[in-house]
Amino acid sequence: MAGAVLLICPLIAGYLLDLRLGDPDNWPHPVRVFGNAIALGEKWLNRGRFRFLKGAILSITLVVLVFYFFYRLNALLLHAPAMYLVINSICVYYGLANHSLIAEGRAVFSALENEGLEAGRKQLSRIVGRDTSNLNAQQIRVAVLETMSENLSDGVVAPLFYYALAGVPGMMAYKMINTMDSMLGYRSERYEWFGKSGARLDDVANFMPARLTALLMVLVTGSRRGLRFVFKFGHRHKSPNAGYPEAALAGILDCRFGGANVYHGQVVDKPFIGENDRVIEPQEIARAASVNQRTCLAMVLIVILVSWAVEMSCPV
Repeated sequence: MAGAVLLICPLIAGYLLDLRLGDPDNWPHPVRVFGNAIALGEKWLNRGRFRFLKGAILSITLVVLVFYFFYRLNALLLHAPAMYLVINSICVYYGLANHSLIAEGRAVFSALENEGLEAGRKQLSRIVGRDTSNLNAQQIRVAVLETMSENLSDGVVAPLFYYALAGVPGMMAYKMINTMDSMLGYRSERYEWFGKSGARLDDVANFMPARLTALLMVLVTGSRRGLRFVFKFGHRHKSPNAGYPEAALAGILDCRFGGANVYHGQVVDKPFIGENDRVIEPQEIARAASVNQRTCLAMVLIVILVSWAVEMSCPV
């Protein structure tokens, strides 16, 4: 059962490392390397004619290179199993963002309650792309919950999904896709055409994980309303994927997300997700954090069980 062990042991170690450490700001991180590569490619290519084609070439090239690098690295490390386990554990740790996602959400709620509206707006600006300068307390809390649910898919379930399919190479290739979308996937004059292929690639990559995330959120909480909301509201979001985990959390908390927000100087009217337009209370961040923790753990256990079952059904 060596194959399952080589997949499961780094998964458990990486999960525990993320649970304990998160992502300290002053530590190195492969996503920063990915971001630097994307920024350099964008600087060289995002000009003149054929921007869509050049953006597509950059997207495909970077994803293939990341997958190939980690595939070849693992092939070399197989000759040193102990080092293989260590390096892959570190990669899984870097591939997960559950601890930091929860910590950032808590930090916004804490700043808002203890330091006031301006502090809450400033802290929120660290984790969202919208303009936070005119948001009120309710809008800040809603933004945090929307972000925590959406990024539960992007930063937790999706990386684990691709780890289950293709190990660390699959997980890291997904992280490159997601990083490209976060940097280039804007409908602005600069990125409309150059970033379109990366954004579409991210939509495809997140199609299954987003729906799986919503299902897990409902299962770990036993929320029938959450399940109903997934089917009723999940498809209404402008994103083909983000609405599903948002709808699940709106149902679990019995609240409403969406509405008008400003992104890069433009007003964007998001469709409402949920039915109860009530005030979000400060203590509700704890319940949202619990949903994230339980969903992450459930996904880790699923990957372990599937990996073990596959190994058992395919003996050497």
